[in-house]
Amino acid sequence: MACEDSKKEKFATRIINQRFNKKDVHGAISMPVYRSAAFEFADADSIAAAFQYKEEIASHTYTRITNPSVENLERKIKAASSAENVQMVASGMAAISNTFLAIAYAGANIVTSPHLFGNTFSFFKFTLAAFGVEVRFVNTDNIEEVASAIDDNTCAFFCELITNPHLEIADLPEISKLLKSRGVPMIVDTTIVPWCGFDAREAGVDLEVVSTTKYVSGGATSIGGAILDYGTFDWKNNKRLNDVAKTDSMSQFTFKLKREIARNLGAAIDPEVAYLQSLGMESLQVRFERMSESAYKLAQFLERQEQVVKVGYTKLSSSPYKAVSDKLFTGNPGAMLTFSLKDKAACYSFMNQLQIIRRATNLFDNKTLIIHPESTIYGTFSKEMKQVMGIEDNLLRLSVGLEDIEDLQNDIKQALYSLK
Repeated sequence: MACEDSKKEKFATRIINQRFNKKDVHGAISMPVYRSAAFEFADADSIAAAFQYKEEIASHTYTRITNPSVENLERKIKAASSAENVQMVASGMAAISNTFLAIAYAGANIVTSPHLFGNTFSFFKFTLAAFGVEVRFVNTDNIEEVASAIDDNTCAFFCELITNPHLEIADLPEISKLLKSRGVPMIVDTTIVPWCGFDAREAGVDLEVVSTTKYVSGGATSIGGAILDYGTFDWKNNKRLNDVAKTDSMSQFTFKLKREIARNLGAAIDPEVAYLQSLGMESLQVRFERMSESAYKLAQFLERQEQVVKVGYTKLSSSPYKAVSDKLFTGNPGAMLTFSLKDKAACYSFMNQLQIIRRATNLFDNKTLIIHPESTIYGTFSKEMKQVMGIEDNLLRLSVGLEDIEDLQNDIKQALYSLK
């Protein structure tokens, strides 16, 4: 029995027990890599039916559009998340850009926080601006401020589940009530906490974007992105989608995304990447729980170190977001934490002394990674823009991996000792 037909199975079982859309000819229990650009049909009527969507079970025609290996990953993510539809794309940024190019239009505005990942900020502030889309930055902690920014041309509210690297959390259920009353969709980048730790539908999220490069890939094996549609928003008032047909299986958004935007932009995920990430999905819960448990312990450990000025992790009692974090998340809120040292020079000196922790960008690799955001991710932004984005030069971001916690603590200890 396919797992989406069962309400009894737990998270990991739903993913691992996800059956193929069509039985493999050789009975493989792991979806093969279908590294083929095109797929053959028996006759002209069959290929016409496929292109005109007249089949009961859709066939694959061309890998830029659909592919069996990619479809298998999409079905696993549907099983994990309870989304109505999933579209895989080539990266997390492709997920964000494809989503907004499906709903935004000249004269539209997006309400969001200025505290965003650097490329997301740049996409809103600069890329979409060239097409006549306005971005309105607000304090998402303040419901009144969000409400005052919304008007008839607001095409979406967007935020990160936990801002990277600020570690701020918007109260999504409360914001969702406001947005529903104003007819505005909630779009959330949930990369920081996967589906086993956060229920997007329950929190009121309409569309979810995810960088599957992170937890899903199974240890930074590959780059990918996912767009999830929970089918909870009525798009009839959106000027891009109000004349798009809604089908039994797709909302207007998903119809526009799959039939036009994703095809025309061509940011297709590679079949081999989909295979690797399908394997990653099967161990996602185990890795997430181990990583986030270690992250919480490391955050507590860092708070006890005299050279550390401040620690950011939303489960800590010192976090102003602890209450909303405890409300939204099951267990620990992910494997990313931040900490501040005396100044930028101290950050560089500390990083240079590390022996186990790797100096590299990315999140949720099996290896623990550290980065100085101000000089790297945000390094090309002006000083004034960094102030708008809330980026401080004495902040370090740590992505906690699967190493033994004692070894990570010892590595941090010796690197901090060098600062004395």
